[in-house]
Amino acid sequence: MQLAGVRTAAAGDATTISRLLADTIRSSYAGILDEIPMRRLISAQCALPRIRAEIEIPGGAPGWLGWLVATGPEGAVVGVAAGGVPVPGEGEVYALAVEPGARRAGVGTALLAATTDRMRGYGAREQRVELPAEADPALPFYARLGFAALSPRRWSRPLA
Repeated sequence: MQLAGVRTAAAGDATTISRLLADTIRSSYAGILDEIPMRRLISAQCALPRIRAEIEIPGGAPGWLGWLVATGPEGAVVGVAAGGVPVPGEGEVYALAVEPGARRAGVGTALLAATTDRMRGYGAREQRVELPAEADPALPFYARLGFAALSPRRWSRPLA
């Protein structure tokens, strides 16, 4: 899979972002999260009205840096990420999801790098992520990129 690029999400990307997030949660946490916590997570993170509103926030909001999408050679969205700097100096990765067929091809790394660059531009010196489960399948990805556990579900890394 070749990555065409990472760009700021547009209003027309909202449905794709919602679907990709929900599909990723379902596939990644099947057998890890029970049905009710999984439904709550999908409801909270993947609501289309919420994603539309977040994309359309003019100029962003305090602490919110927006949605990014990664596209393949044909222009299809193959990954999404969102982040912000809710506390001075501390960036937070709110979401990172990649289509199954595009995983292990650098899409997640490219999205995290773009999110990190945005955070640095807003003064972040540290980056954090909170994962839905202690046995999260994303742990090897974050550990490989320098994140260390603050708690079983909260990970952090310094930003140079």
